[in-house]
Amino acid sequence: MMPFNYSRPRDVSEAINLADATTRFIAGGTNLVDLMKENVVRPGRLIDITGLGLDEVEELPNGGLRIGALVSNADLAWHSLIEQRYPLLSQAILAGASPQLRNMASTGGNLLQRTRCYYFYDTGSPCNKREPGSGCPARSGLNRIHAILGASDACVATHPSDMCVALAALDAVVHVEGKAGKRRIEFADFHRLPADAPERDNQLADDELVTSIELPPPQFIAHHRYLKIRDRASYAFALVSVAAALELDGDTVRQARLALGGVAHKPWRDKAVEASLVGKPVSRETFTAAADLLLRDAQPLTHNAFKVRLAHRAIVRALSDAAIGGNA
Repeated sequence: MMPFNYSRPRDVSEAINLADATTRFIAGGTNLVDLMKENVVRPGRLIDITGLGLDEVEELPNGGLRIGALVSNADLAWHSLIEQRYPLLSQAILAGASPQLRNMASTGGNLLQRTRCYYFYDTGSPCNKREPGSGCPARSGLNRIHAILGASDACVATHPSDMCVALAALDAVVHVEGKAGKRRIEFADFHRLPADAPERDNQLADDELVTSIELPPPQFIAHHRYLKIRDRASYAFALVSVAAALELDGDTVRQARLALGGVAHKPWRDKAVEASLVGKPVSRETFTAAADLLLRDAQPLTHNAFKVRLAHRAIVRALSDAAIGGNA
């Protein structure tokens, strides 16, 4: 680990004024500290934001919730309003990491965690995400855990978060603040696909701080499912995960949400696929057709073709479980 300076600002404005391309904000540090130990990230200064008071879950006038960026993953998963109004989000958070990590990890930090691509962590290997222009050895190397959707010649890494898959399905909004002021970013636009700039995971400027996440008025309380497929159930990142949510009129789909994790550089959602479910009967045939459509552009690599079949089965299963009702 390289030497660095440390600051503990008193408020959001002070934190933002300290920020630039050489700094990193730190809260729980569950991913950032690992990256620093491996010399993957070498900030000149850490800006400790744990004293900024962004640790509340607030009800909004429209029935939605505002979640402070410093609310821990554990507190969020077990918060009564989350369990009651957004059980899909609670399921997703509890599927991620270990209890010890969830106690430390912050909501804002979860959005910003980096890929677990082997080559990204191996500083002896080239990696376009770590060193732009150096190459992507994963394309022809060990790529079992890598992307099957939305990848590019420059990068085939996947986003590791479980929480973010549920937030994508729930149409969350990310509130950020920087030197240019405050702005809100629709969750679908927050993370980036790699294209030719895989070093950029999201749309944040260097001086912008995530301050909160906003959830819209609750839906999908009765019919939802977060399904995570991984190598070991105790603690591992998803090979494929599915956040499925339905609103039903009897046995007919009135509204649908479907997001995938473990398959792309960002949580993967296709609104055209969701629209294709509307008005259709709840059936295996309906859900199979949706899986076919969602995976129509999958481009597997040498070692991860199994992910296409795995994702297909996971989509059908998650939608079927959601139709039955919630925590199947």
